[in-house]
Amino acid sequence: MHIVFFGDQHLESLGGAQVSMRLQRRYLERAGHTVTVVAPAMHLPRAADAGYLDLPSMPITVDREYSMSWPGRRTDRFLDLAFAHRPPVDLVHVQADFWGAFIGHRFAHRHGIPVVHTMHNRVDVGMAAVTPLHRPVLAVLNLWRRAAMRGIGESIAGSDGWAFLRGIAQGSSAVTAPSGHFARRLEQHGVFDRVDVVWNGIDDELLAQTLAARVVDETPAAARDTASGVVSHDEDDVSRPRRPRFVWLGRMSPEKRLLPFLEAVVESRVDADVEVIGGGGQLRAAEKIARGHDGIRFAGRLPYAETLARIAAADAVVQTSIGFETQGMTPFEAATLGTPTVVSDPDIAGELRGGLWAVPDASVTALAETLQRAASDIAAGNAPSPDPDVAAAFRQSSRTAAMIELYERVLAER
Repeated sequence: MHIVFFGDQHLESLGGAQVSMRLQRRYLERAGHTVTVVAPAMHLPRAADAGYLDLPSMPITVDREYSMSWPGRRTDRFLDLAFAHRPPVDLVHVQADFWGAFIGHRFAHRHGIPVVHTMHNRVDVGMAAVTPLHRPVLAVLNLWRRAAMRGIGESIAGSDGWAFLRGIAQGSSAVTAPSGHFARRLEQHGVFDRVDVVWNGIDDELLAQTLAARVVDETPAAARDTASGVVSHDEDDVSRPRRPRFVWLGRMSPEKRLLPFLEAVVESRVDADVEVIGGGGQLRAAEKIARGHDGIRFAGRLPYAETLARIAAADAVVQTSIGFETQGMTPFEAATLGTPTVVSDPDIAGELRGGLWAVPDASVTALAETLQRAASDIAAGNAPSPDPDVAAAFRQSSRTAAMIELYERVLAER
């Protein structure tokens, strides 16, 4: 098959959706398929890649990391000319929420190509998290959506986030979501009658490397020395109790609830080492709160492989956003690596099915008490174990197999 991905941002830019799409592309190509990725051209240097079809674009952030392409006749003509020199397209896979979705659906509609649309974004919650003017912004987005997708499916009225998602799902042969809880919400709000659940996954090879490295790291020094023929009498080889290690990672923005987490750490007075991985606009506020607890360390942004290694080495990961995540990759990555999670979002807790401490409500006090309970369980050797079925199903090889099955179903229904 020749599959064309449409994204809002170039896959070499920063972002969870971009990481997932790069991984999907690699595993689809390993399975013998051709993948072309259509997205706005970056305005930063990047390596050449024939699999990318870069659209004319304009930068939309000061650092020029992100850009946008305007959906319209000029972009349509550019795409049609570019694809005249590529193999025939079997299927369009839209993995975009804004201009990338409009452009992708317009292309598929012009050429009579079936569309699979993956929903990555709860637009209503996301907009509310970043601007107090989210209602008028959503109304404008819906006007733009109706103009850009005129003639594709029915005309969808409405000015909220769900109307927007219903509108961009128009013309799709299948809609997927990266979690069961998001799929149910999409169905309940009439976005699509049947939403298939296909999780985002973790690279099988990177997972194996991370697990192998953890086994080596956890081998006592005396055992390693004996295996190599060296006898060690270092008193550091003796196993000693240590403080539990918690890791929080993500974007430092309000919807991720980093500041309530740090307030909970201080309130709990938990005897633990806490590592915060990531960056963002709330760093200074976070550092100010952390001055009340000497066990908090800020690691900054880390490469993905190093982040996974930190998750594997932790006693628990802490997930604090509520209602925002359409999947919540971090707890699933932790489960795959054998690390339990302190979970604030009840939807994510239900999807994980085990290997967690559930925070009973959104208050700082409830989170503080849960951190205390988790630290006590870890110190006593009673930490819960992640569900092995969840860990197996999160591997990218299984996710790609599930998506190929869906592609084949869509093509057979044609």
